[in-house]
Amino acid sequence: MRVTSRADGMPEAIPETAPTSSLDRAALFEESAPSGSPATDFSVALLAGFVRHGVRDVVLSPGSRSQALALAAAEFERLGLLRLHVRIDERCAGFLALGLAIESRQPALVVCTSGTAVANLHPAVLEAHHAGVPMVLLTADRPAELRGIRSNQTTVQPGIFAGAVRICEDVPAPDGAPGEADMVADLAHRAYESATGAGTRNPGPAQLNLAFREPLSAALTLTPAADGAAERADAAATVVDPPALLGPGPRTVIVAGAGAGPGAEELARTAGWPLLAEVSSGARFGPNLVVAYRELLGEAEFGGQVQRVIVFGHPTLSREVPALVLREDVETIVVAPTGAEWYNPGHRVRRFERAVAAGADTVAAAGTREARAWAGRWVMASRAILAADTRLDAPAFGAHGMSRAEFAAMKAPVTRAILADAVWRASWPHDRLVLGASRLIRELDTRVTGKKIPVHANRGLAGIDGTVATALGIAVASQAGPEPRSTGTTRLLVGDITLLHDAGSMLIAPGEVRPRLQLIVGNDGGGTIFDGLEVAGTAAASAIDRVLFTPQQVDLEALATAYGWDYQRAATRSTLESALTAPVTRPTLVEVPLAR
Repeated sequence: MRVTSRADGMPEAIPETAPTSSLDRAALFEESAPSGSPATDFSVALLAGFVRHGVRDVVLSPGSRSQALALAAAEFERLGLLRLHVRIDERCAGFLALGLAIESRQPALVVCTSGTAVANLHPAVLEAHHAGVPMVLLTADRPAELRGIRSNQTTVQPGIFAGAVRICEDVPAPDGAPGEADMVADLAHRAYESATGAGTRNPGPAQLNLAFREPLSAALTLTPAADGAAERADAAATVVDPPALLGPGPRTVIVAGAGAGPGAEELARTAGWPLLAEVSSGARFGPNLVVAYRELLGEAEFGGQVQRVIVFGHPTLSREVPALVLREDVETIVVAPTGAEWYNPGHRVRRFERAVAAGADTVAAAGTREARAWAGRWVMASRAILAADTRLDAPAFGAHGMSRAEFAAMKAPVTRAILADAVWRASWPHDRLVLGASRLIRELDTRVTGKKIPVHANRGLAGIDGTVATALGIAVASQAGPEPRSTGTTRLLVGDITLLHDAGSMLIAPGEVRPRLQLIVGNDGGGTIFDGLEVAGTAAASAIDRVLFTPQQVDLEALATAYGWDYQRAATRSTLESALTAPVTRPTLVEVPLAR
């Protein structure tokens, strides 16, 4: 037996040989003599194991200790077995892998060298851990004899991600011993199963810490097997739990947080309950949608009458939702099909389910006058609040040309409300919309109406790290391959600080796919989200500007040019509409100046 570590940090014994399917043992390549570098032979066998499990993407950052993996990945790319993505910054690489996995629903491999390179993956690993996104980290390391003696680029890599990885295996340097290829196939199998959460309902990052000795690589040319064994294994089966049936019971609302999915909307519609869906929930549509849920939760005749709340996904965009869960007079049911952590503000939640459904009596009760009135009051009140919002008011175009008032409205500066509304209206089901962790995602959440479109946001930890890289991964995965998942455009809406935090991800290696990505930047010169915090009313304005607002004057057009992106400036409603409706053929940065 060998010992590995579980997500909770406790040791877990696993057999030396894990079961693999017959396809896992199938040869991808013609037999050949050892290359002369055990590191190279090991790397080929390891990548072949992942290819057989359906892995399509590998993201790598250059380095000496990881060169065997990198050169093997290049050869797999040449043979059409993997899509290779090269990034010079490991943080960018990690978040690119995150985006690829979000869209493809398969883990991407992340390859890096030893030392600080591994540490730079930590932000993406944490986001993947908390968001339940599969990822396999292949971190190269020095062999045992070079550890603990101040050898260059050597630190303690096993356990560096603590409980954020599903497994961490510290793999000794290969030596070309007989049977090593079978061991490597089993290693790939365990890492894949752990990352995808097969049998555990807990997908996330898995780490293989791979020691390599010199010679660190050898010349490599692979010949595909004549029997066509490049066939892929089926994806790991997902554990499906029978749903817990919910009775009609008390006055109920459904909350859909990030990643909730369409099941939240289906339950709301079937049971006749109001749906309070965040913009990145995947449930922001349907007849029971309540857009102005913040305002209504604060009113006695609405939020004050709630007796039960059913929470899907991870709510992060309001204070009103956790306040509702914390109330002593409200029963909360949290629903999450996967994950080891449960949403539980104040440790008040007492009931957790993997799946729920409306019982027959609940479906019958949904048709009663009382049930229709409960949901109807929420929906109509929400619509009234939105109708009273004049931030988007503009004269309608007349039948005989544009009036002076209409012309003035189209030439007026863009506001956050106008920007949020324009991006939402421009996006459709064949597109992808990615939202950064800034004021703008909250702007959309407070006002955009229902539309069934794919929306993504890094809300696992709700950081601004790697947002550009994540969107690039989503764009590449949705548009790549002979059967792309999307024929549309990926739009990324961020603030200026979020862009600048991840500007390095705009660097796309020559020869790689340059997807249809529209990076829309609301540029207000700094972090204006802090202006809305309580501290803004007590601290000195100069101190707020210095340490929170952090003003910037970056020339975004020059930044776009430096990275080879197209650039557009949209300072008015008319230029914004033109930019969002124009065909996008390559990465484009759209700068939208905003007042602070």
